[in-house]
Amino acid sequence: MAADKVPGMARIAVIGAGMGALAAAARLAVAGHRVVVYERTDTYGGALRRFERDGFAFDTGPGLLPLPAVHRDLFVKTGKEPLEACVDLVQVDPSSRHVFADGTEVALPNASRAGVVAALDEALGSGAGERWGDFLVRAREAWDRTRRPLLEEPLWPNWQVLAEREPYPAVPHKRLLRTRRAGTLAEVGAWELREPRLAALLESHAVEQGLDPRTTPASAAVLPYMEHAFGTWYVRGGLRELARAVYERCVARRVEFRFGAEVTGVLEKDGRASGVELADGTVAEADFVLAGVAPGVLDRLTAGTVLRGEGEVPPRPATASRLTVLLALRGDRPEGTAHRTVVHAADREAELEALFGPAARRPRPTVTVLRPDDPALVPGPGHEAVTLTTVVPARPGESWSDLAENMITVAERVVPGLRDRLLWQEVRTPADIADATGAEGGAVPVPALAAGDGRLLHPSNSTRVPGLFRVGGWAHPGGGLPHAGMSGALVAGLIVEGPDFRGSQ
Repeated sequence: MAADKVPGMARIAVIGAGMGALAAAARLAVAGHRVVVYERTDTYGGALRRFERDGFAFDTGPGLLPLPAVHRDLFVKTGKEPLEACVDLVQVDPSSRHVFADGTEVALPNASRAGVVAALDEALGSGAGERWGDFLVRAREAWDRTRRPLLEEPLWPNWQVLAEREPYPAVPHKRLLRTRRAGTLAEVGAWELREPRLAALLESHAVEQGLDPRTTPASAAVLPYMEHAFGTWYVRGGLRELARAVYERCVARRVEFRFGAEVTGVLEKDGRASGVELADGTVAEADFVLAGVAPGVLDRLTAGTVLRGEGEVPPRPATASRLTVLLALRGDRPEGTAHRTVVHAADREAELEALFGPAARRPRPTVTVLRPDDPALVPGPGHEAVTLTTVVPARPGESWSDLAENMITVAERVVPGLRDRLLWQEVRTPADIADATGAEGGAVPVPALAAGDGRLLHPSNSTRVPGLFRVGGWAHPGGGLPHAGMSGALVAGLIVEGPDFRGSQ
């Protein structure tokens, strides 16, 4: 068989049932191929899991959906029913509420530049909104320059162009006798926004992804731009419902699932991938193998095989994970409560050192508080389900109980009477993420970003082994629900159309 394109119906083995792998499986099945997904756990969705107890339900992975167009495209391309016919997708308004270290608060309207400018001016003082609005104009330019190569196209063979060229049009900054331009996100905040709370707002988008704004290139300006331009969305019943809908679309297109089936090796024959071997010794032959697993896992599955050639992007191990605290509360959610509130850390530098530096002791962290207005998540009236999340280092074996209590203390600032209302709590640690995804330390992959010498690019979807592809958040274009979904589209395109595939239209 030719190494670069599917002739007629092919047998395709998919390792892992994460969201990127499911997206690829559905698209390939619609193209007429026999697709079998092998998942070592007992369910689908990767990090998109759900915890249920006493009538309460919580997402234990992402709680909000950016850039829903990626999943709308998936449903359009794989069947007659659109995404909105399969899940109840709603815009969150305000997009977020921010509580800064000095107690200042601002609620940012969803996908409204004029509304955001007015809200920032009122909360932070005249001129703050205009500076943020001007920043978003520059961020849009960075988005326009990188959207195709970093989200919609296979990774360029000359990816070094993306690594070396900074797409963000930084404003010249005069300092003493020198004129400089911001090269990192922190410098954008300090030199262009010139307001500590605006800088905290900007940097929170990087920290949320597990990125240090002091070293993350200015190209990360696309992260707040995506939220501003395309809105923040929620799926009624929780984002686990999105995973369910994608899984059911796969089943409807005759994708086969084997749960509790751990793949222990990728087989090769005549220099190309030829199937997978399972823990029970079973061999499943395939014409193509898609690996939706972390780089360390893929290395074990292909022991002794060189997957990338000289000059290709190497795997970029992530260093950050998530700590999540699920709170079952008595009492109704108050009218007008924001769905998402970000409570910023009192000491920015101390938090960044604890996350990305040598500091071992974690101060009170930045905490995201999710309070969805969703009756499906509670046993009935008079109850509320609240989720707290913070970014933590991906360190195996660490105890997180003290930090979890710290998070509850932080959340008390925005959830009055929280401890008096508390029925029970559940802590989900990086170890739980590792169990669900197989990533060492529960590491969470970051989205691909330009500049920064390519530190934030991910390995290409193709490998040096013909017939073996990478899919999901650990491959191009990186982590996050939109990026994982696009990885599925890119892999399907590369298999169906061959190496001449130039990306999603």
